[in-house]
Amino acid sequence: MNIWVALTAGALALYLATVWWHSRKPLPPGLSVEGEWRSPFAPRLLLDETFIDTQGHRQCRQHIFDEMIRLIGQAEKRVVLDMFQFNDPADDRHDCHRQVSVALRDALLTRKRQRPDIEMVVITDPINTLYGGRELSLHQQLEAAGIPVAITDLTIGRDPNPSWTALWRLCLRWLQYLPRGRWLPNPLGPGKVGLRHYLTLLNLNANHRKTLVVDEGQHWTAVVSTANADDGSSDYRDIALRVSGSVALDLLASELEIAARSGVNVGRAPSPVARAPVSPHTPRLRLLSEGAIKRALLLIIDDARAGEKLDIEVLYLSHRGVIAALARAARRGVEVRVLLDPNHHAFGVAGSGIPNRQAANDLLAAGIQLRWSDTHGEQAHSKLLLRHAGERPAHLLLGSANYTRRSLDDLNFEANLEWVADSDDTIIEEARAAFERHWHNTDTEHYSTGPEAYLDASRRRYWQYRLMEASGWCTF
Repeated sequence: MNIWVALTAGALALYLATVWWHSRKPLPPGLSVEGEWRSPFAPRLLLDETFIDTQGHRQCRQHIFDEMIRLIGQAEKRVVLDMFQFNDPADDRHDCHRQVSVALRDALLTRKRQRPDIEMVVITDPINTLYGGRELSLHQQLEAAGIPVAITDLTIGRDPNPSWTALWRLCLRWLQYLPRGRWLPNPLGPGKVGLRHYLTLLNLNANHRKTLVVDEGQHWTAVVSTANADDGSSDYRDIALRVSGSVALDLLASELEIAARSGVNVGRAPSPVARAPVSPHTPRLRLLSEGAIKRALLLIIDDARAGEKLDIEVLYLSHRGVIAALARAARRGVEVRVLLDPNHHAFGVAGSGIPNRQAANDLLAAGIQLRWSDTHGEQAHSKLLLRHAGERPAHLLLGSANYTRRSLDDLNFEANLEWVADSDDTIIEEARAAFERHWHNTDTEHYSTGPEAYLDASRRRYWQYRLMEASGWCTF
């Protein structure tokens, strides 16, 4: 009996130690990057917008992937694409949908044929293959053309769902994939998958970045985006910032580290050219990734003053620290406006409204202004914060990170840019105009609706959201 007690105690201690370590372990180079402030060059704000016109029809304006495809088509030295969702095309095309995955694949293949010596790598999340459960023709075509596809090794990061992942790391990770053992429905598409793929899916971690780095003439150019390259997401509302200069090399260095640790080594990034210190009186920006995004986000909110405005447009807002910081800002006299997706849909599946409809009650109770994106099958997928008004420079923060524990607490792999400039700066003015358009609607374009449309008073679902956020048993 004593032997069994000792074995049980030892197994429990090993499990708890695994939970603790993989929730807090040091992250490798390339992750949790807080980049230096850089001087921007040739910036451009890119918007994908879906709205309802005066006849009640859905309309789209899409610019993000058009610019990515243009940049790939002129590259001479290197193309590094990191895309959370980049998978085989969908057959169902309608309305605003387009085959962005095909267009992006064709751009890569065409440029590789034109410039055989160009270095290319595509980094993506293992969810695209359902963690080895399916082979993608898109990936095979890229590999056959000499473009390596790095399926991100997520084990180098921390565990967002530690109560499950500790068990997976200790006992289940070593199970073999059985090609003939695929009898369960594929949750992300056609065909069958095995139990092993579901067990891996429950780790709920991700490389959630959406970035591109290329050479452009004498400069390096980066696009940091909120948009995925899968057809089902092609009608989403998204935002991106394209910029050239040293910040692109900061991002390139981070992406090449992830690729190398995922088994694809394509060399090192050039070092940024040493320049004079960036002036606080001119536009400047920096790269932020993983937990560094949260630190910057909270600093921007906590530094907001009475008479200034905080405008937020985000797919998911559930992080308790962010909600508390917004409440404090509202009490200081900051005008806080939050535009949320109603969480109707996620990965093509009807959603319950968790977490936004539950978190919305806390926002309204704090005196924060709230509206809902009035979606019709698509997601309001942007993730941005704009602090403006008053006499100080404005701050714009955008990129892949949702305002959730998974995205902000060094768990998912994320990439954002922070842009600081005077209120009359073109990028700031365009971001402000887009938010005003989405918040107020226009005479010809309908984007949003009032807070009463999607509020959920259920205390059960509220505490369900709180438990899911705290434990990591969630997809947001």
